[in-house]
Amino acid sequence: MLTRAQKEALVKSLREKFSEGQAVFVTSFKGLTAMESNELRKRVREAGGEYRVVKNTLLRIASTGTPAEPIQEFIEGPTGIAMAYRDPVALAKVLTEFAKEHPSLILRGAALQGKPVDAQGVEALAKLPAREVLLAQLLGLLQAPPARLVQLLANVLRTFLYVLKAIEEKKRAEGGQ
Repeated sequence: MLTRAQKEALVKSLREKFSEGQAVFVTSFKGLTAMESNELRKRVREAGGEYRVVKNTLLRIASTGTPAEPIQEFIEGPTGIAMAYRDPVALAKVLTEFAKEHPSLILRGAALQGKPVDAQGVEALAKLPAREVLLAQLLGLLQAPPARLVQLLANVLRTFLYVLKAIEEKKRAEGGQ
């Protein structure tokens, strides 16, 4: 049993983590074995996050007034939270894959940058490409118009040079006759 001072320290720590994190995912872990729980924690850590089991009352108190406040609607029963510090999409993928492999883990919802996301939204988030892929696609889209303009201008110049060459050849042919 935690003392009052320990609870206050935990709430303070959670508030800081909720403020610096990009997303908080809420799960139900009833029936998860200790080995499965450790494996989940390891995968979440590798994805740049942290998985914790927190008492619902402390979680409600800690999330109040933070970007994670929308998770309060998903808190009921045994609750575990996964906090994404880098890439929420990567963590969503880890959680959905683990939930498919271990039906004991149930995704309830999330708070993504202060907005509530239900379980279907988390699954949709997991289907998105990785951050690096999205950035590469965006860069490709941004580069396409200037590249096409350069091609167009090069084609105009090339066509103009072909016309000049044709005129030159015609003049030679007329002058040579």
